[in-house]
Amino acid sequence: MLRFILSFFGAIFTLLTMGAVMGALTLGGVFYLYGRDLPTYETLSQYTPRMISRIYSREGRIIDEFAQERRLYTPAEEIPDIVKQAFISAEDKNFYTHAGYDPRGMAAALYDAVQSRGENLRGASTITQQVMKNFLLDGSRTGVAGIERKIKEIILATRIEQAMSKEKILELYLTEIDLGVRSFGVTAASLSYFNKPLVELTPAEAAFLAVHPKAPYSYHPVNDREAAIGRRNFILREMYQNGYIDANELEVALADPLRTVQNGDFPSFRDSLPPRSYFTDEIRRQLSQNFGEEEFFSGGLSIRATVDPELQLSAEEALQRALEEYDRSTGEWRGTGVTVPEQALDSEETWRVALRAADVPRNIALENRWYPAVVLEVEENQLRLGIEGLLDTDARPSVVPREDIQWMRGDFFENFTPGDVVHVRQMTADADGSFIRWTLRQVPEVQGGFMAMDVNNGRVLAMQGGFSYEDSVFNRATQAQRQPGSSFKPFVYAAALDSGYSPATIVVDAPIEINTPQGTWRPKNASNQFYGPTPLRTGIERSRNLMTIRLAQEIGIDTVGRYAERFGVYNDMNRVLAASLGSDETTLFKMVAAYAMFANGGERVEPTLVDRVQDRYGNTVYRHDQRICEDCDLANLPSGQGPRITSNRDRVMNEITAYQLTSMMQGVVDRGTASSAINLPVPIAGKTGTTNDAKDVWFVGFSSNVVAGCYIGYDTPRTLGRGASGGGLCGPVFNRFMTDAIERFGGEQFSVPADCQFINIDRFSGARLPNGVSGDNVIGECFRPGEEPLFGIMFDGGFAMAADLPLFDEVPRQGRQVRTSTGGTATVGPKATFGTLSSGGLY
Repeated sequence: MLRFILSFFGAIFTLLTMGAVMGALTLGGVFYLYGRDLPTYETLSQYTPRMISRIYSREGRIIDEFAQERRLYTPAEEIPDIVKQAFISAEDKNFYTHAGYDPRGMAAALYDAVQSRGENLRGASTITQQVMKNFLLDGSRTGVAGIERKIKEIILATRIEQAMSKEKILELYLTEIDLGVRSFGVTAASLSYFNKPLVELTPAEAAFLAVHPKAPYSYHPVNDREAAIGRRNFILREMYQNGYIDANELEVALADPLRTVQNGDFPSFRDSLPPRSYFTDEIRRQLSQNFGEEEFFSGGLSIRATVDPELQLSAEEALQRALEEYDRSTGEWRGTGVTVPEQALDSEETWRVALRAADVPRNIALENRWYPAVVLEVEENQLRLGIEGLLDTDARPSVVPREDIQWMRGDFFENFTPGDVVHVRQMTADADGSFIRWTLRQVPEVQGGFMAMDVNNGRVLAMQGGFSYEDSVFNRATQAQRQPGSSFKPFVYAAALDSGYSPATIVVDAPIEINTPQGTWRPKNASNQFYGPTPLRTGIERSRNLMTIRLAQEIGIDTVGRYAERFGVYNDMNRVLAASLGSDETTLFKMVAAYAMFANGGERVEPTLVDRVQDRYGNTVYRHDQRICEDCDLANLPSGQGPRITSNRDRVMNEITAYQLTSMMQGVVDRGTASSAINLPVPIAGKTGTTNDAKDVWFVGFSSNVVAGCYIGYDTPRTLGRGASGGGLCGPVFNRFMTDAIERFGGEQFSVPADCQFINIDRFSGARLPNGVSGDNVIGECFRPGEEPLFGIMFDGGFAMAADLPLFDEVPRQGRQVRTSTGGTATVGPKATFGTLSSGGLY
């Protein structure tokens, strides 16, 4: 009997042992089977969720965000304990003690499901398992696929618990989870729900965030308010049971009425951001090329932009004003082209609904806001409107008087019908800002671009790529390929100056014929006149086409092309003489950057919209300024001594050439083609540009600190009309902007190279003048050492070179004998004038 009993229990033990072994083998096989293709420790430890990339102004203010998912990274040590405790209480109270999965939690969930006959189903996934869902291919929750996913979760959870600390896992969880309102992670959700940083959250607010992981869009604070409060209060009680808050804190938190952005209790964080602009969108475009779109939109980059907010506003207003002024000069009313159904005008409620639905720009001229409006009644002497977001009052009646449409062809009846959607803005008195009347506005058909940058470091201070970003996102400062026209001429003159010419060198302004594959080309000056022998300075000041072509022909168009490419204006300029007049296409961005090299003395400067880029961990992955700081590591510097900055920039052109060209371009502003448009308190140099048939007009100019450029033209090129010019249309834009830029950055005389030899020259004839003479015709030109012009005498019968004539301080008197280069002598006659002897002969 005893033997039978022992045998029976031995058999049972054997079966149990074998069953356990088989179960273990089976379980091991299952885990091996499902664990083969899952991520390794290394992959898990390197996992990084998608983050918002943010752009900051130079003052550190957020000005734009880009993301595939709205998520912000916050290290675990910076997440307040109350936030961690709320989520642990809601999702995984044993988080700090389990090994990645929680058998007790699983058993409790199974028990509850059996006891409630399936009515009380709750998840048993730990926080670690929830983090692991990011590595799985699908989100299957039922059937065989659901079981397989759960097995993979457990395997990954145990692996990641070995690869990461608990705090790191919690950091990933609190960064990764979807918390509703299209916000991922606690930092983004805190801003979206409460417009608060994490450190300012109350226990009630932290608990409300912890409501969402299981059902992110089922506890909306408005649509599902009661359910949200009920779930929040449950979590608060769990926090109390777990010892995270005391009874008093619990009582206060339970009484919280759940104030959120969605309820209108707090302003929206998005409302504090300015509308997207050409500047930030261009940063997106450039950094997406440099870092890749995936990294830009999900890498959590912190981008410090170079934009100066005040100057950006000045650029927008200056360009918008010029485009509007030109548009009004055409007399054409186009409006928005949008209408609302006439039956919607029957009541204020219906027209307001219809107007809100109208697809028209709403972020135009932010400082002097444009409002969408619908025409309610058309009368002989006024237009009665319904204005979006505003009421019609006696102090501010919603009407446009007849005097406002004097600029357009036709009357109210010819241009408007009830239901037309238009834009209006308020006209106010300059002195006190009081309302005067409403004035009609329309987005111009003509477009343009503007850009300004620091000449010394390439930091782009302002950029406007069109009239309105909301109306058209195409950036005409960086993307529009247009002919620069005469604004390209300085590069021809730069090549000539480096080829032995001087500002006083004479070039003949006379007709020229050039054979081309298309036939004989006979270029002309804009005035259709010829001016004979003329100094280079006058040629650029008056923008003489024939002189420029002849100059390019003499030095070689290949030389001109190499200069244009060296400055970055073109990648590969066409080697044809027409290119010397700016016939090849380029961008305003490239032209402004190239002009900066004239302004800074000939050093290469790369334009940038970004000072610095940091990754999600704060590591700098890009820095624009590559200059070397010699003393920045020293703890102490002598009193009054700052760190020494060493420039390592390449030289693009000789510094004397740069100064000569700058001086000549200063003449363009002082007395040349831009003189009527530019009136600023500091020295300004620049060049106008007008293409054939005035299809494109330009002005690019600079002070000692800031370079800026403007382009205006139709997107589909067509003439701007007779009389349109770079000085007339773009010059005022530059002048308005630089007025504000000079207030911020100042300006001074352009830096003069130490080797400059200044000699008085007659700017009309190019002749050298004695020291001490003055007059409108006298200009002090800079010459390179050894290239100073010698005196010569122009007689009634022609030139005679006085090769060894000394440099004297007064004009030789009539009758004086001078020795000529032929070895003979000549007498100064009553009509003798000076000529200038240069290395190329007497011109």
